[in-house]
Amino acid sequence: MKFKNTTLHSCTIASPLGAVTLAATDASLAGAWFEHQRHWPDTRGWQDDPAHPVLREAAAQLADYFAGRRQHFDLPLDLSHGTAFQQSVWQALLAIPAGRTTSYGAISAGLGNPAAVRAVGSAVGRNPISVIVPCHRVLGTNGSLTGYAGGLERKSALLELEGAL
Repeated sequence: MKFKNTTLHSCTIASPLGAVTLAATDASLAGAWFEHQRHWPDTRGWQDDPAHPVLREAAAQLADYFAGRRQHFDLPLDLSHGTAFQQSVWQALLAIPAGRTTSYGAISAGLGNPAAVRAVGSAVGRNPISVIVPCHRVLGTNGSLTGYAGGLERKSALLELEGAL
């Protein structure tokens, strides 16, 4: 993912599932990636800024989530760095409540394009804001744990934390 013409502030925080790098524009969270996650962005030029207010709030809400004290995130999000289709998929992910799952096919049908299952899968895999935009809640049609850019062990752990497994 390329963040063009945008200065990003970043920091790395610890989580029970490994380090998470957070990135924010001046006013919104633009990224959250587990270490060694697929589709890792080019971080050259990012400003290390753990005191940035959006990053501090994202870190606090993620800590509450992993401690079982939070199921919903309340953060300003910047999802503008994807295509229009990717953005529509990422918005659909935000509608999946904690403790629930859906399938790639259900998302593509909900977007009015039931044949776009593979494109939905690709967009889900490129979600730039792991956990907070809950791509881990998407399963294969038969309920199987399929692809997760952060790894299937993390996907399983997140779903267990939410009571979905």
